[in-house]
Amino acid sequence: MQETEVTPSLLPDSAPSVVPLPWPQAAFTVDVEDYFHTTVFESRIARQDWHAFDCRVEANTHRLLDLLARHDVRGTFFVLGWVAENYSQLVREIHQAGHEIGSHSYWHRRVYHLTPEAFRADLRRSRDVLAEITGQAVRCYRAPTFSINRQTLWALEVLVEEGFRVDSSIFPIYHDRYGIPQARTSIHRIETPSGTICEFPPAVVQFGPLRLPASGGGYFRLYPFFWSRYCLARFARQNRHGFVFYVHPWEVDPRQPRLRLASRVSCFRHYLHLQTTEAKLERLLKSFRFARIRDVLEGNPEFGATSFSYQ
Repeated sequence: MQETEVTPSLLPDSAPSVVPLPWPQAAFTVDVEDYFHTTVFESRIARQDWHAFDCRVEANTHRLLDLLARHDVRGTFFVLGWVAENYSQLVREIHQAGHEIGSHSYWHRRVYHLTPEAFRADLRRSRDVLAEITGQAVRCYRAPTFSINRQTLWALEVLVEEGFRVDSSIFPIYHDRYGIPQARTSIHRIETPSGTICEFPPAVVQFGPLRLPASGGGYFRLYPFFWSRYCLARFARQNRHGFVFYVHPWEVDPRQPRLRLASRVSCFRHYLHLQTTEAKLERLLKSFRFARIRDVLEGNPEFGATSFSYQ
């Protein structure tokens, strides 16, 4: 019997969202960076001037930590190396709360603006400062602005060589800043000349020939909550491997300074609906079974301990 699709307008908050499985299907991830680190402002704010700005990443990350604690959820935090080096206690608190620590690079430079040598140096610096703070190896990576695309697939080989096991950087859509439109949408392994890496792409849903991003960030702020939930539930029903959701600490901070340093379109993307994000996250955490990336992978028979290891 063909499954009847539930229309978004009829999907209440209490409706079943996913096919029940013995392992968590959803990874909750946080890209730990501040509002002035984003790609939106990088052409107008020099990295050596970051210290001059009102840094709000500690308070905003604590808001997310409190939110996750209320819902008994542990997630994966991709921490910018600059943040880790300047706010090491914050990284310790994230780690001590049971969350997984991943790398979000050191300087938040898009991969396609770097040479392989520069990428490796930035990656090592980020990895090493995070490992020193937590006392554990760093195995997960997410590129700034999802900037591993067709031209920068060489970065996956570098990641393997530097000890990473999981990447979450390839967005399987077309976007003016990132994406590989024909990339696989489910969790999968990628073979490189130096070994295998597991790719956990942000969730997208297919509507005919159209792929619609549904996994968080500005899309989550843009969409009405019922639509985000519907899209993620649809993806989860169609893909039993699991999906990844992402958010930034500055997205729960409507009082952050307004920097008019970019185009109207870029500023619109950055500041859209900041005042509603935290309330929507509360509802989202009640709708799905979220966990760390490693929990989703290790609990899944296809990617579990017999065929995949963080060690």
